[in-house]
Amino acid sequence: MAHQVIQNEEGLITELYIPRKCIFTNRLITSKDHASVQINVGHLDENGMYNGHFSTFVLCGFVRAQGDVDSGLDRLWQKKKVEVRQQ
Repeated sequence: MAHQVIQNEEGLITELYIPRKCIFTNRLITSKDHASVQINVGHLDENGMYNGHFSTFVLCGFVRAQGDVDSGLDRLWQKKKVEVRQQ
């Protein structure tokens, strides 16, 4: 069964809750997972100043409970910073 998207007359999505996925485990984060976090890491220009862009990392409560957030986030940022050309 396909998920039906609720849109208004202008075509904008009007869903009240859009679930997210953990970037580390690929688990669906439910509305009851109050231990989940979303971390935005800012991008810097060549002078070391924030340029208005950021990368978002979503981590579920399971990863936080296991104590793997620090190493997991570091690994994910090492991959991501090559894509966004950060030093």
